[in-house]
Amino acid sequence: MKILITGTAGFIGMYLAIRLKNLGHDVVGLDNINSYYDTSLKYDRLKEQGISKDDIYYNKLITGVMGIHFIELDLQDARNLQALFSKQNFEIVVNLAAQAGVRYSITNPKDYIDSNITGFFNILEACRNFPVKHLIYASSSSVYGNSSKTPFLESDITDEPISFYAATKKSNEVMAHTYSSLYGIKATGLRFFTVYGPWGRPDMAMFLFTKAILNGEIIKVFNHGNLQRDFTYIDDIIEGICAIIEKNEDKKRHNIYNIGNGSPVKLIEFIEVIEKALNIPAKKENYPLQDGDVLVTYASTHSLLRDFDYQPTITIETGVKKFVEWYLDYFGKKGK
Repeated sequence: MKILITGTAGFIGMYLAIRLKNLGHDVVGLDNINSYYDTSLKYDRLKEQGISKDDIYYNKLITGVMGIHFIELDLQDARNLQALFSKQNFEIVVNLAAQAGVRYSITNPKDYIDSNITGFFNILEACRNFPVKHLIYASSSSVYGNSSKTPFLESDITDEPISFYAATKKSNEVMAHTYSSLYGIKATGLRFFTVYGPWGRPDMAMFLFTKAILNGEIIKVFNHGNLQRDFTYIDDIIEGICAIIEKNEDKKRHNIYNIGNGSPVKLIEFIEVIEKALNIPAKKENYPLQDGDVLVTYASTHSLLRDFDYQPTITIETGVKKFVEWYLDYFGKKGK
């Protein structure tokens, strides 16, 4: 199948593009390569896909040595996005591109309107004007807010997000539902739960804690380490997305699934696993809960298991070990 993946200079997008290409699909990756964090990591992810930085020019489709196609394009560029859809005849679209970061959304809300609302609207319009078999898009566990009911079920009420990032992801779900109902677009939203692993985002806890421990810096432990997160290893996430793409059976026009590990870990215990993997004790200071932070994320993955046989297998100990090995190798080679 011909598949468009937005956000392929990002963490999940990189892995998904490589996996789908290896499965024999015709993959087109798209990214605007913005500077929310160091773009060198984004270009290195593209290099893993066989895409050379020197070959990239805005709105020019190129083909890397691994056979993955890539185009630098911003989802806010509606005209060129429509032109891309008109030429490529995509069968599947996986929209992973978004402005990420819960805390950043508190101080920079407009960036989230531009990317997560306007950008997603442009994707929906392109799928309406140039029909695709299936639109799969990234939502987030943050839509559950500070729900005290666990594990989180897809049927739970999600009307009280506590960050603007979460509000935009909830908006995406409502927008997709409406477009699906009005225009017959088959759409599936995936509520991701704290995805981690090699090549992950440098603003995430896994990255920040590892770097701080190695540098002998103090780790800020919020809520005295009593936050809980449903850490989900990247390989499990990718297998779940691929199962949805491959099966692609009609159920409801619009579906939402949790995609997580189904086993939350306390923040303080997560830090201890990193300490063990590095064999270095962490310097810690306790801080109160931050604005926008939720106390716990905990996915019920029953629906994804029922419909797509989704069964995560990577333990937190194994996943952290793999990340630490990558981190030491990647930054060791860069002299950092």
